[in-house]
Amino acid sequence: MARGRTTFGKLERDRARQARNRAKQEKKAERAEQAEQAEPAPETSEADQARIIESLAKLHEAYARGDVSLDDFEARREQLTSALRV
Repeated sequence: MARGRTTFGKLERDRARQARNRAKQEKKAERAEQAEQAEPAPETSEADQARIIESLAKLHEAYARGDVSLDDFEARREQLTSALRV
């Protein structure tokens, strides 16, 4: 007995399901990657906080004098401010 052919509609549904599954897997991988990058900041003491603020002030002064480029300034500022506890 011969098997019947699949219909075009069924093929389209299967392709759409496969595309949804691929998109779901990509989103899941992206969320996992973002979770790895978003590590919690370590706890810092009051003295450490004061040193961070002092370092930020020195960084701003160096940028104002022109000793630090804008890219370096922004990168270092981001690094220091991420360590601050609010």
